[in-house]
Amino acid sequence: MNRKQTFLIGAAAAAILGATAFNVQAFTGERYAKEAKVSLTEARATALKAFPGKIVDEELEREKGGSGLRYSFDIRRGKVTQEVGVDAATGKVLENDPEGPNAD
Repeated sequence: MNRKQTFLIGAAAAAILGATAFNVQAFTGERYAKEAKVSLTEARATALKAFPGKIVDEELEREKGGSGLRYSFDIRRGKVTQEVGVDAATGKVLENDPEGPNAD
């Protein structure tokens, strides 16, 4: 194997490992990001403070309540997945409820 092939294989492996370091699915709702006054990073911190765990899904969406624009996070801790909604204008927690069929 020549140096170029070795470099390309190493770069590809690094890219794959880097991508798997983040278990969060792709952020959806990026088209609304310019309208948000609260950054995704700030909203994540607020959501994790409301329900500590591992974020497994996140999106920015239009939804009733608050300013009408919210970050929605699915956060898993143990066997429980919680949906935490953070207002994209004020940073306030709008929702913090169990998700799924075992929510009740």
